[in-house]
Amino acid sequence: MDGPELELLTETFRKTMTTTPSGAALEEALVGLGWRELHAEYPVLAIRTVFGLLGETGAHASLLNDVTGGGTPALPYAGGRWVVWSPSAPGTTLDPELPLRTVPSGEPLPLAAGQRALGWWLVGTGRAMLALARAHALDRVQFGRPLAAFQAVRHRLAETLVALEGAEATLTAATDPFGSLLAKAAAGEAALTAARHCQQVLGGIGFTAEHPLHRHVRRALVLDGLLGSARELTREAGARLRAEGAAPRLVHL
Repeated sequence: MDGPELELLTETFRKTMTTTPSGAALEEALVGLGWRELHAEYPVLAIRTVFGLLGETGAHASLLNDVTGGGTPALPYAGGRWVVWSPSAPGTTLDPELPLRTVPSGEPLPLAAGQRALGWWLVGTGRAMLALARAHALDRVQFGRPLAAFQAVRHRLAETLVALEGAEATLTAATDPFGSLLAKAAAGEAALTAARHCQQVLGGIGFTAEHPLHRHVRRALVLDGLLGSARELTREAGARLRAEGAAPRLVHL
């Protein structure tokens, strides 16, 4: 797929996500646009593009089920819990906006593709928060100067951007289960960093239900726990390195 085709496809997916209600309607629309065919032929490109856009737009659909093997599999969640992504399954929802419902247990399943998909979703969410904070910093005037002129504000925005760019690089390099684990951990940590810094830049307005930041913050917190939180995955990676006594080469320069 060449550059113009990818650009057109990306804009089509973005427009669909911003004009179609999240959930079953959006999933149907994305399937109609060829999501499954794109994922079958270009899995890396499909996951990066579509899940990144889910984060940027704040939309959601049950595409993670497609990435993790189809059906409605039980997925591991932080704290030893299990969940399913289903609007109709019994169980308590973890978030009022997402159909993630708790289940008693589940069977082990390959997580690498799902972790990469969630990583791109988290990065997209982080970029949405950064865009909101940046716009606020440019528009808001404090003590006769734009908020963006203050060094402390600029440092927080810069640190957020560095964290997100680093997570993107890790996701791009991830090709195996261990690399995917590290990429999901990096993306989760980057999204939480974005939530912390962008909340600080926005100040009191970021806590209000009228401002969209709180939805992205909540989304980052929920997605970070799915298929292993940043803290849990970092510990898992450290335990593996200690057990093996060596670190694998993740990127060949």
